[in-house]
Amino acid sequence: MNPIPSGRHVFAAGACWMACTTCAAIDLTEAYLRALQADPGQLAADAARQAGREKALQGDALLRPQVGLSLGTLHVDDRSSYDTRTASSELVRQRGSATIQQASLQLKQPLFDIRAVAEKSQLRQQTEMAEVRFRHAQQELMQKVVESYLGVLLAQEAVEVTIAEKAAVTLQRDRAQARFEVGRGRITDLQEAQSRLDGVLAKEVSVRSQLALAQAQFLELTGTEAVGLAPLPARLSPVPPTPDDLRAWQDRSRDTNTRVLFKQHELAIAGHDVSKTTLQARPTLDLVASYSAKKVNGSVSPWVGTDGNRTAVIGVQFSVPLYAGGGIDSKQRESIARQVQAEQELGAARRDARLQVQDAFTAVKTGVARIAALEQSLVSTRTALEATTLGRDLGTRTELDVLDTQQRMYSVRLDLAQARHDYLLGRVRLSAAAGDLQQGHLRELDALLVH
Repeated sequence: MNPIPSGRHVFAAGACWMACTTCAAIDLTEAYLRALQADPGQLAADAARQAGREKALQGDALLRPQVGLSLGTLHVDDRSSYDTRTASSELVRQRGSATIQQASLQLKQPLFDIRAVAEKSQLRQQTEMAEVRFRHAQQELMQKVVESYLGVLLAQEAVEVTIAEKAAVTLQRDRAQARFEVGRGRITDLQEAQSRLDGVLAKEVSVRSQLALAQAQFLELTGTEAVGLAPLPARLSPVPPTPDDLRAWQDRSRDTNTRVLFKQHELAIAGHDVSKTTLQARPTLDLVASYSAKKVNGSVSPWVGTDGNRTAVIGVQFSVPLYAGGGIDSKQRESIARQVQAEQELGAARRDARLQVQDAFTAVKTGVARIAALEQSLVSTRTALEATTLGRDLGTRTELDVLDTQQRMYSVRLDLAQARHDYLLGRVRLSAAAGDLQQGHLRELDALLVH
């Protein structure tokens, strides 16, 4: 399996194409790699993955030593009053000032903290979930690129077919007009041909508008003009899915679909959250050590500060929460409810994945038979058009019969282009629904397109 490069990894390669803006053919793989550089959603997903990777490091830090240093400087102005009749009053200064400098180094090492262990596992799940989210964003972008790319090709095919149909109908209209002018044709034939031509002209406006929209969407997605795209092949040899078993594809999606994986991690996180709240009332044991030093510059009463001292402490600290106003029990009930929510959402994600696989599998499976049937239908309509045209010339068929046969032929051409579009897109959607859509799948489609 080919690894999916991140936007960061393909930056250098993408920069090379962006610098070259010639009209060379752009295949699906190139369109996708350009979209990696232009799509804000993908760039955001890359940043989110980098942020998510820090969660695992934060979890590891929970069970490592915590060291802190504190420094302080204090100015003391001491004024004291004592009973001069006492003997000690002669030993204690009644007025003085000094600067006290303090430094303290503290170390804390968790020895027993089950809640921190659960939180560490939860943070690791968040890192893994960020990776899954990134994979999902990449597969979603691939699917969008294929949809946009094939959408432009389909719109271009529709324009070409409509132009060809317009030329054919215009020829029939001119022929009907010429026959009418010399008295060999009927006015109804001329009116019918003109009506068909008007309909084709209206359709041409519509398909050109659809092409402009598809090209604009491709430009927004990839940052590249839809120029020089490899067209749909005139002949396509479709093959059924591999394996040709719907249940096998659905079983694969159960554990590899990116939405399912995302929900699995959410359920694991919810489970760790239940553990955290359950263990929140458990005691903790820490190794603590500290070293502090104090220095006094000046003259103050010994009761305020001595000239200086140093203190070193090491030991263990045991702590246990006794009462938190009912908040611990409330958080535990909340976490259990969220765990149930995550379980149900996982079930819904698996159901949706099964339906997505079935829809895409059916599109690929039926696409094989549909393309073959339409290719044969196109051959038949062309033969029928030749026969109808000959019949018209011999006087056994009418201009209306020729127009009807022409319309059927061009309609079959559009249906065939749509079938090829749906088949190719179905292959991509099937791989995405199974969760294993890779850049290699785009190269496979590139091999099917005309260059």
